[in-house]
Amino acid sequence: MARSPLTREAVLETAAALVRQHGPAALTMRKLAAELGTAVTSIYWHVGNREQLLDALVERTVQDMGAIRPSGRTPAERIVSVARSMRRELRERPHLIAMVHERGLTDRMFLPAQRALVAEVRAAGLSGARAADAVRAVQFQVVGFVLVERNRERSPVQSPGEGELWEPAAAPGDPALARALARPVDPERLFLLSVRTLTEALLAAG
Repeated sequence: MARSPLTREAVLETAAALVRQHGPAALTMRKLAAELGTAVTSIYWHVGNREQLLDALVERTVQDMGAIRPSGRTPAERIVSVARSMRRELRERPHLIAMVHERGLTDRMFLPAQRALVAEVRAAGLSGARAADAVRAVQFQVVGFVLVERNRERSPVQSPGEGELWEPAAAPGDPALARALARPVDPERLFLLSVRTLTEALLAAG
């Protein structure tokens, strides 16, 4: 069976997958050609040299972040939906996001999400500096949460861990609190709790 013609999009998709899995250092033209089952010269013809390929991947990542679309019936629900989409995108492609940052394009990458948040906070009645503060507060909450998540995931096994540190005696008069703190963190539930609470407070302040 004849192989489908190689396309620029196929090259970029495969290159992005390699970077997502192993980081930019693992992306070589030979490795990419082997993954695609083609010659290195074909890669050069479609995307140029390695630096041009990395530039194309950065641009592609910026465009992907621009595909975030709000969902929900109320401004609060829609703001939370944007925050959840941002967190998902940041978590799914940390190496690519780092490449965007290194090339000084982080602000441009976040602009579409900021515009979506602006539309929702304005629909909720905020304007001017209050609206700007609300947009940035949500953005900082998402980015900060993801950074903490990744730090926890990459940190060595803790000994003693929270399960040992938070024995009932550690919270006199509130054993339920100690039991809750001894349980593993549910990042998804905690993220939704924090971003919903923040969003409701920001909109109520308007």
